[in-house]
Amino acid sequence: RQAPALSPSQATMGNAQSLSRNAAKRKSLVKLTNIIAPVPSDLDVAQAAAVVPIKIVAAACGLDETDYEPYGHFKAKVSEKVVAKLKAERGEGYYVVVAGINPTPLGEGKSTTTIGLAQAMGAHLNKACVACIRQPSMGPTFGIKGGAAGGGYSQVIPMEEMNLHLTGDIHAIGVANNLLAAAIDTRVFHELTQKDDALFDRLCPKKKDGTRAFVVSMSKRLKKLGITATDPDVLTPAEKTAFARLNIDREKISWRRVVDMNDRFLRKITVGQSDTEKGFTRETGFDITVASEIMAVLAMTTSMADMEERLGNMVVAPDDAGNPVTADDLGITGALAALMRDAIKPTLMQTLEGTPVLVHAGPFANIASGNSSIIADQIGRSMVGTGGFVLTEAGFGADIGLEKFMNLKCRSSGMKPHAAVIVATVRALKLHGGGPPVSPGKPLAHSYTNEDVALVQAGVSNLVRHIQNTKKFGVPVVVAMNMFPTDTAAEHAVIRAAALSAGADDCVLCTHHAEGGKGAVALGEAVVAACEKNEAAAGFTLLYPSECTIKEKIEKIAKELYRAGDVSYSEEAEAKMKLFTAQGFGHLPICMAKTQYSFSHDANLKGAPEGFTIPIGDLRCSAGAGFLVALVGAFPTIPGLPTRPAYYEIGIDPVTEQVLGLS
Repeated sequence: RQAPALSPSQATMGNAQSLSRNAAKRKSLVKLTNIIAPVPSDLDVAQAAAVVPIKIVAAACGLDETDYEPYGHFKAKVSEKVVAKLKAERGEGYYVVVAGINPTPLGEGKSTTTIGLAQAMGAHLNKACVACIRQPSMGPTFGIKGGAAGGGYSQVIPMEEMNLHLTGDIHAIGVANNLLAAAIDTRVFHELTQKDDALFDRLCPKKKDGTRAFVVSMSKRLKKLGITATDPDVLTPAEKTAFARLNIDREKISWRRVVDMNDRFLRKITVGQSDTEKGFTRETGFDITVASEIMAVLAMTTSMADMEERLGNMVVAPDDAGNPVTADDLGITGALAALMRDAIKPTLMQTLEGTPVLVHAGPFANIASGNSSIIADQIGRSMVGTGGFVLTEAGFGADIGLEKFMNLKCRSSGMKPHAAVIVATVRALKLHGGGPPVSPGKPLAHSYTNEDVALVQAGVSNLVRHIQNTKKFGVPVVVAMNMFPTDTAAEHAVIRAAALSAGADDCVLCTHHAEGGKGAVALGEAVVAACEKNEAAAGFTLLYPSECTIKEKIEKIAKELYRAGDVSYSEEAEAKMKLFTAQGFGHLPICMAKTQYSFSHDANLKGAPEGFTIPIGDLRCSAGAGFLVALVGAFPTIPGLPTRPAYYEIGIDPVTEQVLGLS
């Protein structure tokens, strides 16, 4: 893989400094040539591309070598500390969120549209632009959905590095998560098998000179107990016991282990079955790593100090009296922060046309917060400067990813979006109009590959609902029709008419999958126009205030956005709401965990259903991330593999060492 030939002016730091002074206008580093029709596989396109060395991409963004750490030739970690410097020099760019309608299981090209739009902005409209997207989980990569680097001629490259490990952030999260899980079970075991004095002596062992000392990681626990003494030996017996015994209610431990794979058989397990654990077994389960609260903390944090505070606030269980037990109580916060030291830095990559991309965090939108990190967005806005554009992707449909972007991410960061792009396809709207089921690995039915205007007309209600919901937040909407080869002009006309009637600022046909940035120029122009009309983002509003009760927040989302007629709560959910309110977490916003395929809890309810009852099966407290998770029904938090997973296609060429079969 060769880097393209660059003129000396493109490669010099002097040019980068010139670009930084005029951040809103930049020339593309790469122009797509030799576009092939029909479009080859994503991997073939990516592996045929000329990749610019990351130091050239960084220099073109006005970054000094001290602002980033290269990971190989084509990736680099960017420090969050650059924000203050760049913001003072350049100001901040427009903030655009890219979401979609409820998709088919095949996906509707939202990531591809985000990247295609970024290429259009940067390579064709000469706008300073940064795309901010999530890191792919390897569960879907080897399962059904495939990777998340975009597709066709609108991709992040190197695509293989993007989809496989990247810079190890997800692995760091998994290790940190499982270290905490091990610490919880081990602490319970030691408290069950030791007396007070022995437990205290082991937590605060005597040094060779006979003295003891508290370590820094114990300070939060001591403060929580109101203990001000710095010498462990002066504590009263009651204080020693209170310090040493967390009294975790082992039947209510909420912290679960994680793995970054789709493994349905880990959904429910029993730990502690070895004889060495003396019969202290416990039923628990695994989540997929991207559903870990540590992933959510990474997505919501703003600095290293903020991340450490959030990690310490994570609640792992109640104690026997119902009080929250946190990572700080376990004295593990510093170790977790150390494991996350590099993960807090977004990874700088590039599109096929040289537009910079920040890849960071990867929470699923159906079971977690569903957006890339606040830090990446802040870095991106400071990199592009006033008049530039940051495109940040929200997962799945606008009912979950975009809702969480508004109510969780913007609430926490204070940033206000200037526009929203909603991606729609003829295929998905036909499904919402009553078309036959769409399943990975099976041929599409005749109605999807041939014109059926009536089916599209019946399904546009789904798009209309998403537009209406987005406008509830006071954000202008541009609809991107992601074109497929089997679409017809008559079908597109139906979508455009419905979108404009619903209040969209524009509805634009896009061919970026086949043509790269050139195919999204009209979309880029529409986004620029929408942002410039909403320069102050003055109309932005949240759906509910923080002081609402937990139930009021859940029902606000369910009834106003999903259009449910009612909400039901299991006994466990009712108990959790009382517990979390009593613990002081009732003010936190709500993160709904539900299917991405419908506005409702039932994936088979297509279109724009109304009047259904949303069942809340359980709640989880993500105090570190700063929200409560409401699980709609019995929603699994680790996916399973299909009969024929994507891994059948994946391999490696032993001679060239190129990865094969990724999608």
